[in-house]
Amino acid sequence: MLKKERHDFIMRQINLHNRVLTSDLVQLLNVSEDTIRRDLQELVDMGLLFKVHGGALSKSYHSSFDDSTVYARDSKIIIAKKATNLIKDGMVVLTGGGTTILEFVKQLPESIQATFFTISPLVAVELAKYNNIEVILIGGLFSKNSQITYGGHVITQLSEIKADLCLMGTSAIHPEEGLTDTDWEINQLKKAMLAASKKSAVLCISEKLDIALRLKVCAIESISYLVTELDATDEALSGYTIKSLNIL
Repeated sequence: MLKKERHDFIMRQINLHNRVLTSDLVQLLNVSEDTIRRDLQELVDMGLLFKVHGGALSKSYHSSFDDSTVYARDSKIIIAKKATNLIKDGMVVLTGGGTTILEFVKQLPESIQATFFTISPLVAVELAKYNNIEVILIGGLFSKNSQITYGGHVITQLSEIKADLCLMGTSAIHPEEGLTDTDWEINQLKKAMLAASKKSAVLCISEKLDIALRLKVCAIESISYLVTELDATDEALSGYTIKSLNIL
């Protein structure tokens, strides 16, 4: 595989999952670890990503203020506008982090009255712009990679909440494998968030459909709403049409 093809592959993985592991890229591309490290460094030098220990991160994952680097932003705006219809006055809402959730917050009606718990400082900053929203940032260890709080203290706080709705993004979703990820700590956090909520909504671009990663978060049946940029009747969503899942 040519260098440009490797670079394109790496950037697609970064854009879809916000982060990649060097060890995964070695296996997926069938090249040496040194080759992947050089590729990542070259992409860093081009200003396309952040290199961290063990892998790399998307640039768009680290700022709520620079929309120009957000991958598939037009699709995420469509998703965000759909998801805002789930929010009613007086609700208690729990959110994760990531660019799709940030876009959702930016699309909320100015007059909405609700209480939002979040594990994302960036999301909390955006929510604080609304006069009638009470914002509660759940504190704990801070992940420099994912830009969210995590760990036992966060999970303990989540166990004391019963939100009306949990909103989260995902790295991958599959009809049989459900929600999956590659980070153990993030998986445990997402499980705790789902347990702390009466209903849940997963917001994801269609490019993340039909993908399964190593660690399972939950089955499809555990999700209340799946929100993509596609029409609910799109053929790509046919495998997700089950009794317990509402597709928006």
